[in-house]
Amino acid sequence: MIFDRARLVDVDFSGMRLAGFSVHNSTFEGCDLSGTAFDRLSMGATCVQGPWDGVDWPQTIFRGCTFRRTRFPPLTFFGNVRFERCVFDRSRLRNQTSTSEAEFVDCVFLGRVREVNFWGRPTEHQTSLGRDRNDFTGNDFTGAELDYVAFHHIDLRAQRFPGLPGYALLDRISERVEKVLPLMERWPDARHREEAGFSLEFLADRALEQNDDQALVSPADMGRKLPPALREELFEAFRNTPSDTSPGRAVPPHGPGPAAP
Repeated sequence: MIFDRARLVDVDFSGMRLAGFSVHNSTFEGCDLSGTAFDRLSMGATCVQGPWDGVDWPQTIFRGCTFRRTRFPPLTFFGNVRFERCVFDRSRLRNQTSTSEAEFVDCVFLGRVREVNFWGRPTEHQTSLGRDRNDFTGNDFTGAELDYVAFHHIDLRAQRFPGLPGYALLDRISERVEKVLPLMERWPDARHREEAGFSLEFLADRALEQNDDQALVSPADMGRKLPPALREELFEAFRNTPSDTSPGRAVPPHGPGPAAP
């Protein structure tokens, strides 16, 4: 299926198996893609056919659409696409890195989200897109399990995330790392100290570079190869240093985001 300058309202794609699905400069409103399986998927293509001239890249919009147990193929090309008030419910969102132009506003994520990048700034093509920032706000991850999910240049406080005991939205990550070093130095096993030191250094560098020294932190960020007891000990010490921005659950500063249906 190829869509170019199309407008689809309340179309039911549920349960379909599609070898190819490419969308350019189109709008989908209230469409149901539950259980849809894609072999190849381009959600915001640069053009319909032929080489792209690199000048203009119109945006595709999915508004109020449902992706419940939708099978996104690995490395889906999201392209210049905007999702507004969409629900991603136990969709196969994993191994998605071609997302640097995608926008998400007031969407709900449920179930496991694995190896996905979200970007607050396009990495290139700003002139063709007509913007140098991606809109990423009001999204609700409170019902999601986040595994190797990265947020690049995004206001984390403008989203809703799961709270304790699994996650904490924290600021001043670099300072927290320095404060927990004495705890790690008391561990007798050098391998554990090395694992934790490497993981915390990576966490601090990423937070400082990408999100103004803020990060959504979980026990796994303390070191995935650490014994569970040490991960929990370090996570508790890490989040209980000063400046915890979310004691319990992180919510946006202007009130709660959308509730999951």
